[in-house]
Amino acid sequence: MRVADKNLAEVWDQGFTVVEGFLDPTILKDARDALWEIYPKPEEYFADPSKYPEFARSQFSGLRFFPYSSWALNRVAVYSDLVDAAERFLRAKDIEIYKIELWAKYSGAVNYDQPHHRDFGNHTLVVPRLDKRHAQMTTFILLSDVTAVDGPTKLVPLKYTKDLPLTPRKREFGEFFDKEVSAEAPAGSLLIYKTDVLHRGSEFGAPQRSRFVMPVDFQERGWRWQGKMSWPHHAGRDEMIDALERMTPRQRDLFGWPPPGSEYWNEQTIADVGTRYPRMDMTPYRKASKRAAHQAVSRRSGSAKQKRKGK
Repeated sequence: MRVADKNLAEVWDQGFTVVEGFLDPTILKDARDALWEIYPKPEEYFADPSKYPEFARSQFSGLRFFPYSSWALNRVAVYSDLVDAAERFLRAKDIEIYKIELWAKYSGAVNYDQPHHRDFGNHTLVVPRLDKRHAQMTTFILLSDVTAVDGPTKLVPLKYTKDLPLTPRKREFGEFFDKEVSAEAPAGSLLIYKTDVLHRGSEFGAPQRSRFVMPVDFQERGWRWQGKMSWPHHAGRDEMIDALERMTPRQRDLFGWPPPGSEYWNEQTIADVGTRYPRMDMTPYRKASKRAAHQAVSRRSGSAKQKRKGK
């Protein structure tokens, strides 16, 4: 579902927004089914939590990083309506994905309560500008229902914090608890928030509850002081090869892949990239490269004619 303009405006006005019914139901179902290739199903986990001690190590033990073995999960991160929302929020077409994660939480594994904090600390080397320049769009895609007892993210509207300095990023535990808004929504919903917004993870309110989300973050390309993950670091993994082969040229571009028409592409690179990624359709790159070469010949021919006329 296309994110409404009013929702994007709400992110600037109050710092966050929740869009229910965001994911296509089929894409949501397939992604939820694919979760169990990575995580234990809730009924399996709660039948004997001692079998899964890794989730008790810290609040962040349930994080798993892109790419994943299932296209059903990978394609959620490049969902067309998500990219469209990022382009409109960032007011740019030349954007990139700089972080993709999955995050699973199981009640009782660990205490998930956090103090309010701002996320920019590990998203940029500096601080966010507050005038819509150099912005980053951070999101949680809910892959399970999140009710009041499912450890919802809790956020503080900007009207309560606009006069606070950006540093320190973390507040005293309990401060602003009376001002926070609980991001509760059904599976398939989208939470968008800014990196300067005070927010926190919360503890489960009932036993045998679980929460599964996919955080996906975007920024305008080119600001070297921003980012989080290096996609070429994963380029040798089978999961990354499969994901890149399945993506459209626009989706690959979000990871820094040279787009059709880039000067990078020539006969050699098209042939060798096609060998490295044998299931990738190289036609868009080949056609754009030929078109660019033809235009270059035409320009040279036109320039030569002008010179002859001038003699």
